[in-house]
Amino acid sequence: MEILFYIVPVLMIAIASCAVVVVIRRSVRVSRAWSGGLTAEARCLRTYTTTSGGGDTSVRTTLHHVYEFTTRDGRGVRFEEHGGPGTTLEGDIVTVHYAADRPEHATARPPAQGKLVAGTGCLLAFLGTFILFAVGFMVVTYTMFSAVGDFRGP
Repeated sequence: MEILFYIVPVLMIAIASCAVVVVIRRSVRVSRAWSGGLTAEARCLRTYTTTSGGGDTSVRTTLHHVYEFTTRDGRGVRFEEHGGPGTTLEGDIVTVHYAADRPEHATARPPAQGKLVAGTGCLLAFLGTFILFAVGFMVVTYTMFSAVGDFRGP
């Protein structure tokens, strides 16, 4: 039974660590697109929403856009981006930023490096605190079980 007090926090740490990797990858991908120096006009092919949650939790709706553009070397690229502006509709033309070596990682978001750093930093701080809490929980649990083990009689 005692093992559950270690397995659950380890699983939570693993999930939070995966989230850290996802946050950093997304931030690097968007930053590379902005600093890639290449822009193109893209057409919004489709917009749609997804919902998650419900029941005992609040419902969250996410707006997605599917864009298509042609790179400078004539290659057609289609990509999907979530969380874009609600004012962009199907058929609209937007400016996308991309790196020449990875045009499929383009973004239609306007460059805002400070906002990206702040958002990424806040998410990483939250996830780091979560991981530290889980590690602290395991240390306290170990200490408590060790102390109880010392007081058990024959």
